[in-house]
Amino acid sequence: METKVYVDGGELWADDTGGEGTPVVLLHPGVADSRVWDPIAPALVDRYRVIRYDARGYGRSPAPTTTYSLAADLRAVLDHFGVRRAVLVGSSMGGGTAINFALDEPDRVAGLALLVPGITGYPDLESPELTARIGELARAGDMDGLVDLSLSSWGTAGTPPDTEAAELVRAAVPAWFTTYGHQAEDPPAFPRLGELAMPCTLLLGEQDMPRTVRCNEAMAAAIPDCVLVRRPDCDHLPTLRAPEAVRELVLDLCARATG
Repeated sequence: METKVYVDGGELWADDTGGEGTPVVLLHPGVADSRVWDPIAPALVDRYRVIRYDARGYGRSPAPTTTYSLAADLRAVLDHFGVRRAVLVGSSMGGGTAINFALDEPDRVAGLALLVPGITGYPDLESPELTARIGELARAGDMDGLVDLSLSSWGTAGTPPDTEAAELVRAAVPAWFTTYGHQAEDPPAFPRLGELAMPCTLLLGEQDMPRTVRCNEAMAAAIPDCVLVRRPDCDHLPTLRAPEAVRELVLDLCARATG
């Protein structure tokens, strides 16, 4: 069921399949909206209650007009749907959100499936050169250039014209700018990864940016008993590149977290 979730100073589009199974919450990356889960969600709904939503400015959620926190918005979504405890499945930006929330409220997180996750507090994760080039293209109003740059940076495993990935990135790009100055960075999480005690699986895409690969390796080493899955066929969009493998990974993590 699609609905609006009211958050501090705004609202989010969300979808809840309902049902009695353990809730599984899908958190999308910053290079796409919640449609990135379309290849994954159908395999989950027969066994679990699946909730997904668009972060502020993405997909069907309005752009923010006030300062907000991604982790606080996740908390608001769980509270809206009356979810006391859930498995969190986060990709990139969504992975970082899941980790920050799990550190804040570990009793509400049954398990973590992290796909090419981002994280706060890790040095050298961002590329100054890439950020500068994005700014140049944005000032020039070059949307095609921004999409091409994104695919050459985060979508190298795709085959041109890589239409599905290009459409998702094109739809996400405006959010990079409408959220700027509004999204508050959550506290550093990397130094606290040793506190995560719930079942965790981390998927690393070997065709992802090298600095992301290094970060993901360090994260998996720092999280106690984390299962690291390396995919040579994946970049920063694993749900598009290896959907069957991602489905099996998520289902396995859910079984470990709820069994």
